[in-house]
Amino acid sequence: MAKEKTIYVCTECGGTAPKWLGKCPSCNAWNTLVESVAESALPTKNRFASLAKTAEVATLGDIDAIDFQRTATGHDELDRVLGGGIVEGGVVLIGGDPGIGKSTLLLQALDSLQRSGQKTLYVTGEESGAQVALRSRRLGLDHSQVKVLAEIGLEKILATLEATQPNIAVIDSIQTVYSEQLTSAPGSVAQVRECAAHLTRYAKSSGTSIVLVGHVTKEGALAGPRVLEHMVDTVLYFEGDTHSSFRLVRAIKNRFGAVNEIGVFAMTEKGLKGVSNPSAIFLSQHSEPVPGSCVMVTLEGTRPLLVEIQALVDSGGPSPRRLSVGLDKDRLAMLLAVLHRHAGVACMDQDVFVNAVGGVRISEPAADLAVMLSITSSLRGKALPKGFIAFGEVGLAGEVRPAPRGQERLKEAAKLGFSVAIVPKANAPKKGTKENKDFEGLTIHAVERIEEAMAIVRGL
Repeated sequence: MAKEKTIYVCTECGGTAPKWLGKCPSCNAWNTLVESVAESALPTKNRFASLAKTAEVATLGDIDAIDFQRTATGHDELDRVLGGGIVEGGVVLIGGDPGIGKSTLLLQALDSLQRSGQKTLYVTGEESGAQVALRSRRLGLDHSQVKVLAEIGLEKILATLEATQPNIAVIDSIQTVYSEQLTSAPGSVAQVRECAAHLTRYAKSSGTSIVLVGHVTKEGALAGPRVLEHMVDTVLYFEGDTHSSFRLVRAIKNRFGAVNEIGVFAMTEKGLKGVSNPSAIFLSQHSEPVPGSCVMVTLEGTRPLLVEIQALVDSGGPSPRRLSVGLDKDRLAMLLAVLHRHAGVACMDQDVFVNAVGGVRISEPAADLAVMLSITSSLRGKALPKGFIAFGEVGLAGEVRPAPRGQERLKEAAKLGFSVAIVPKANAPKKGTKENKDFEGLTIHAVERIEEAMAIVRGL
């Protein structure tokens, strides 16, 4: 079959050119021409026609809303991020740094699915079948019956999918797959977009769940066109330092579940294992309380996590430094101003360093109160009492605002044995309610302003 003619289309204005040019001849934008397949002048059969279904206009209320069938992967942390399991006909894109554990986790998941009776296929474009088999032995997956295909040609991959009809297929990775319809190299924008479109259409028409592994750029974003993330149903990011044994899998987009859910894994000799109590990772093991340390409860999706905030206040020069790791730097400067104006704690001539332990990133404002208390503790050289937690947003007027789902945060703290809490007044449990049994052993101080919080801490 003769190759289809290719043209170059501008991503800015849609103008076309017969060959690649540095500058678009239509809108004069630089480096915007990408290769695409030219539409034939003759009315030939569209290459997507076999996958397209004829549809009629229907009223929304008359359509039967059937809940999607989910298949558990056998890894609770991965199921949590996916929203309960893999959806039939769903397409998942998972990205992360090289060596973070993407292929390892997916091979473990496929083996669990195959042992539960699902038909699986692992398509590898980066390794040979022998290399995948060697990794499975290393992970302790003896006598695994997962089908493996070492192939990068899209047409051959689709033919194999049609022939084997697997329930779940993994493409590792989408950047190595190429279509013969295009002349550009694998990994180019046109190839990634074309291959992902074909695989997505196949998943929707056949009911096969497809997992695409994506490379990331130096900045940490998924390589290839942004339209790749729009095509798929779920986008997962693998996070974590390769020098640390812990990994976080975060859902950025999920059409079948909640976003910003996280799964926590520990890398072991036998692969990735789920961590059921991740709060233990983010809490330092101090034998005695130390100055500058305050524990808070943050929310990651639906999961409350206890994270330790550490602050170090040291004498600085004429231009003191404000440095934060895992927290917003601009918010730190704002909190120091509120601390000075409303609580009378001045740090104008002091270097202030704030860190969220364990490499976790906290983006919610509920960390404000814990940050301010840890800074005050470090400045005065006095440790907060043992078993102390605090959370709440602090406004510019010095008021302490409630954090979302405060009751769940308090329950998690009580469950892990914390004894003293300073929380916004709106988050404090009402007296005489049945829920108070969940907070037994936890003394809760409700505050409305930052001055009240500071006075309570001095009394403790």
